[in-house]
Amino acid sequence: MSLRYQINIRILFSSLCILLLGGSIAVWQARQAVNEEIDASVSLAAQLIRLGFSQTMFNESDWLRRINSLKETRHLQFQLQTPSGQILNVVQKEAGKSDEERPPQWFIALVGGKHSKTEQPIVTADGKQFTLLIQANPLDEITEVWGESVAFFISLAVLTLLTFLAVHLAFSKALNSIAIIVNALENIEKGRYLEKLPAFSTLEYDSIAKAINHMTDQLSKSQQENRALTQHSLEIQEDERQRLAQELHDELGQSLTAIKVMAVTAAHQKADIQQTTEAIVSISDHLMNVVRSMMHQLHPLVLTELGLKAAIEDLLGHWASRYPDLRLSLDCTDNVDELNQKITIQIFRVVQECLTNIVRHAEANQASIKIQIEHAQEERLRLEVRDNGQGCVGDQIKTGFGLLGMKERIQSLGGEFNINTQPQQGMCIVASIPLTR
Repeated sequence: MSLRYQINIRILFSSLCILLLGGSIAVWQARQAVNEEIDASVSLAAQLIRLGFSQTMFNESDWLRRINSLKETRHLQFQLQTPSGQILNVVQKEAGKSDEERPPQWFIALVGGKHSKTEQPIVTADGKQFTLLIQANPLDEITEVWGESVAFFISLAVLTLLTFLAVHLAFSKALNSIAIIVNALENIEKGRYLEKLPAFSTLEYDSIAKAINHMTDQLSKSQQENRALTQHSLEIQEDERQRLAQELHDELGQSLTAIKVMAVTAAHQKADIQQTTEAIVSISDHLMNVVRSMMHQLHPLVLTELGLKAAIEDLLGHWASRYPDLRLSLDCTDNVDELNQKITIQIFRVVQECLTNIVRHAEANQASIKIQIEHAQEERLRLEVRDNGQGCVGDQIKTGFGLLGMKERIQSLGGEFNINTQPQQGMCIVASIPLTR
């Protein structure tokens, strides 16, 4: 069920409740008005009759004429009754309401109610006693109240209809804005980050639109960075393959060719076996060093065999031997060797890339690496690499593929990657990775 349909149903139900409540109030007020009007008319007629007949003793022809004149009184019916119970004269209105003018029977039943009779004793000049019966006849008053109630109900219905239309238009405008936002989210789902939401007149929707537009800008920027990083990774992969192929050709190919030539030479009777053997051993040692170097570049075996701490210590020793002016320190707990291999290889590569950047760009003479496992709300691995180099402006740290690659490595593990740097104040790289064991 759509939101528009639910809102329309609720508005319609509320409107019907308002009309029902308004109609009930109108009927109740009409009933009160009719009762008050009828009671007042009966009371006034009884007082007037009591006052008129108590002042003068009329003969029979006079009081008949006076009683007949009461037929002009609204809302009342008069009957003259003898002591024996016989009705001598009934005074009614000359013309009643036509069927078209009469209100509906259900309205008469709701509003009319029951009205008691009023009896007034009358004594003529010759001493005859009669009883004048006054019966309420509220039809005229009910007819008037019916007209007023119809006018009130029509006004209430018109106001309710106008309210319904106003609310419906307001919700329709809101729902149209929601439809535009949903369509924009669907475009984001399809990767269409360049399509922007328009400005809305409603403040809340305009805030949502600005937030979504900002999100699409960030997604578009991240998409461009990922594409550039992927392209850079492919280029590095191709360069690495080309370098390995060149080394295999230059080192392994030539060395194996030399060994083969020496082996063939050693087959001759006049060959110097000892010299040939020494040459083959020397070439084999060189090949072992080349293979070991290539294996270390592809994947450090010490990381698999001895763990993360030993691998980083070996890496620091390698850099310290190449750059003796750079002082390197390591603070690492022993339990990091129990981490998942997927995490350890990523941490090792991040540290490796950090050291490469420090040597190439930082112009630092001191760097420290700290790896700890924190036990707070959840167990996390914290890596901190700090140097005292020249640092850089915050905008410049987003241009390097090395930093971007480190960020992607940490985020691939569900972690957080932050860089803190200021010009001439060094750089501090902090990575935090959740641990699930």
